[in-house]
Amino acid sequence: MKPKKQFFTTPIYYVNAKPHLGHAYTSIAADVATRFKQIDDYETFFLTGTDEHGDKIVQAAQKQETTPKEYADNISQLFQDLLPVLNVKNNHFIRTTDPGHIQVVKDVLSKIYDSGDIYFSSYEGLYCFGCERFYQERELIDGKCQDHGVEPTVIKESNYFFKMSKYQKWLINHIKANPDFIQPEQYKNEILSFLKDPLEDLCISRPKSRLTWGITLPFDEDYVTYVWFDALVNYISALGYPDGKLFKKFWPSTRHFVAKDIIKPHGIYWPIMLKAADIEIYNGLNVHGFWNVKGSKMSKSIGNVTDPIQVTNKYGIDPFRYFLMREMVFGLDANFTEETIVSRINSDLANDLGNLFSRVLSMNSRYFTGEVKGSDAKIEKQKNLSLASDAKKAVDEFKQAMSLCEFHKGVGAIWQFISIMNKYIDTTAPWTLAKDDANVLILGTVLYNLIEGLRVVSCLIYPIMPQTSLKMQETLCMEKREKGFYSLEETFPWGQIKKGTIIEKPDILFPRIDTNKIKPKSHKKKLSASNFDKSVAPGNPVK
Repeated sequence: MKPKKQFFTTPIYYVNAKPHLGHAYTSIAADVATRFKQIDDYETFFLTGTDEHGDKIVQAAQKQETTPKEYADNISQLFQDLLPVLNVKNNHFIRTTDPGHIQVVKDVLSKIYDSGDIYFSSYEGLYCFGCERFYQERELIDGKCQDHGVEPTVIKESNYFFKMSKYQKWLINHIKANPDFIQPEQYKNEILSFLKDPLEDLCISRPKSRLTWGITLPFDEDYVTYVWFDALVNYISALGYPDGKLFKKFWPSTRHFVAKDIIKPHGIYWPIMLKAADIEIYNGLNVHGFWNVKGSKMSKSIGNVTDPIQVTNKYGIDPFRYFLMREMVFGLDANFTEETIVSRINSDLANDLGNLFSRVLSMNSRYFTGEVKGSDAKIEKQKNLSLASDAKKAVDEFKQAMSLCEFHKGVGAIWQFISIMNKYIDTTAPWTLAKDDANVLILGTVLYNLIEGLRVVSCLIYPIMPQTSLKMQETLCMEKREKGFYSLEETFPWGQIKKGTIIEKPDILFPRIDTNKIKPKSHKKKLSASNFDKSVAPGNPVK
């Protein structure tokens, strides 16, 4: 059987400001997807990093009276420091100032230039300095850049252009022939709609007369590379293209995580760049929406961004990860408020999972001094006490949803099973069974099914809440795995908790939060969880 492999990436985050909620969401989403593939027996590689070239970095450095390199070093370190705070386990962190990356960019440029797909020409166009790119008139709203609300500047200069138009028909056919290439489907349709109009060639250089902070073109010392052509190449340079072992192992089994505002570079520029360079096309694109605060998209210019470190310090990393995965329907926008986080923690985590965990193990401690009595097969069948089929359904639905990056459905499948177990307790009433010694086998069977159900839950929540998963498994006296998690194959079959195991009364998993201590904050505008404006991803506009 061919080994299963998967390469996940975030966009490399633009270093003109410190990390915010958007960066946290995308990094966590990619981490959850990676961890899920690991429990599904995939070998994985997970990449993130920072994009560090372009006008905005020069401007930000000037404001701080430092050099672009020193400024990029400082902000890039903030992004690296955030990852362990979020319990994100990436395999590599790339920077576009890395010498290895710079060389690969030059090699790819030279390859495409030598093939004749890059040419030199004069051009007059509408240029947005905030976005650092030329616009077509049909992309503007009332003649203005929709991200900055300003009219682009008419610029006429000589530059190098990439023949994207040559590959337009090929790209359309590739997208149609590979339905999963862009997910969810509405974004595939968006790209195909854009490609109905003629695709213009891409300006892939900037003259050093107005920008020097970038990678010099290998075929002209007077120009630097356009930031997107530089940044997108990180996905292969990080793997050691063209001869590195990682590149040969993981490319093109690649799923890129991006927000909806950068699907054009990733869904059009990038596959065409790869095609022109004769490099196999990546597997696909996972596109998510924005986080909003009270109905408005986050704007750094008005200062309504959310610091993920403050949120995790206040509520804990696992509750934060849970909230992000449960609250957002991947592909659509979602709202972020402190009140909603607290509601999720108190309802889903403290009441549903936490209370279930405490009730079951406390009853087992009270009635059997912590000893797992096991299930009596005859009684279980006679009284229809088995939770095995419900657990199997949860595992199957979880796997199906997570495979499609439908994280909210994956979490929902787990919580549906948790709800079934809570109702099971109410129906079987262990406290009533405990009053009569004649019911000891029934009581033992009931509690065994509940404890087994908790074991299954502890395995399934690992990608979303790894710390809670480990805490539950330690309490349940489950055997530790060297790899740190139980695979889906190990999660089922049913009946793995051994009879006679002594399980102590547990600590509280999720303390309830006093809502009286949460003071609503007024947000005149709102917060976007997308880290993919130019401010948060390569080459996109700064708000």
